[in-house]
Amino acid sequence: MEHYFGEETPKLGFGLMRLPKLSNGKIDIEQTKKMVDMFMDAGQTYFDTAYVYDGGDSERAAKEALIDRYPRESFTIATKLCAWAGEHSEEKAKQQFFTSLERTGAGYFDYYLLHALQAGNYKLYDEYHIWDFVKEQKEKGLIKHWGFSFHSTPDILDKILTSHPDAEFVQLQLNYADWENPDITSRENYEVARRHGKSIIVMEPVKGGALANPPENVKEIFDEINKEASYASWAIRYVASLDGIITVLSGMSNIEQMEDNISYMKNFKPLNKQEQTAIQKAQEAINGVKSIPCTGCHYCTAGCPQQIPIPEIFAARNKQLVLGQLEEGKAEYKQAVAGAGSASDCIECGQCESACPQQIKVIERLKDCAEVFEK
Repeated sequence: MEHYFGEETPKLGFGLMRLPKLSNGKIDIEQTKKMVDMFMDAGQTYFDTAYVYDGGDSERAAKEALIDRYPRESFTIATKLCAWAGEHSEEKAKQQFFTSLERTGAGYFDYYLLHALQAGNYKLYDEYHIWDFVKEQKEKGLIKHWGFSFHSTPDILDKILTSHPDAEFVQLQLNYADWENPDITSRENYEVARRHGKSIIVMEPVKGGALANPPENVKEIFDEINKEASYASWAIRYVASLDGIITVLSGMSNIEQMEDNISYMKNFKPLNKQEQTAIQKAQEAINGVKSIPCTGCHYCTAGCPQQIPIPEIFAARNKQLVLGQLEEGKAEYKQAVAGAGSASDCIECGQCESACPQQIKVIERLKDCAEVFEK
């Protein structure tokens, strides 16, 4: 196997998108500090945030829990510029970089990404000259390495990498459930990136937490091989075993998740043949489950005029679809829409669908949820 950019990076990355929260909805900084300490003590070094995460609070939490407490050279931090966020313009897009520097106090970014390129927005990054902008910041020493995160089809990925061959890496959604999913095209995107010689950072390896609690028939497949291994470990080790992986981001939300991830990633061992076979069986089993492939990223809710908690509604529906728990799903739905918009309040504006990285037909799915939960 040939050497590739980033191969020496520890294979577990700390995604700062789903940090623990206090009862008031704010990030629990003290628990985050403990998680950062555990992560660093285990020899892991890669932290990932973004300008848009938690309205900027994720970057601020990175400063307080990590950057202010550890020598700058002891860790690497990545953040992202989202050119299509809010009321966008070239000036506002470029300002995100300087705002991120101020929020984090990092001095420079080890990895800097153009955020969530997909069919409806990737041309903005050209129109706003963002590719040239990040290269300028690299020349100034404010960025060490740059690339982009991607949520679209292989043909568009090929087009972007052909137009911008100097991108150093790509961040892709890869997990065993989406490997052959025609809406996510994990395998095909992976193959395009590797064909262009790009190293890969993995996002959504546990599919927004769904693979930490997979369907019962999938659990049985894994339990037959190793009853002690967590279901999340199968998902993370699967993608970490692929060629060309820089690191695998896990959006850990509590100390228990951190403990579990460190237990098998501190001294990472790729899947063996028996484990690979189990993954193949799990993929076949999951293909028969028609759940809503929502990862809870909340990109859809930012501009929803009806303030519908779409990810929470979909989570309630999946409780019934995957686990057969209709009454529990109804209870979760009722709690989700309390003081917010309900599924039937959708006015079909389409904002959510244009923002969804999973290409979910949100309008159609909300009608289905209303039919099930609002009878």
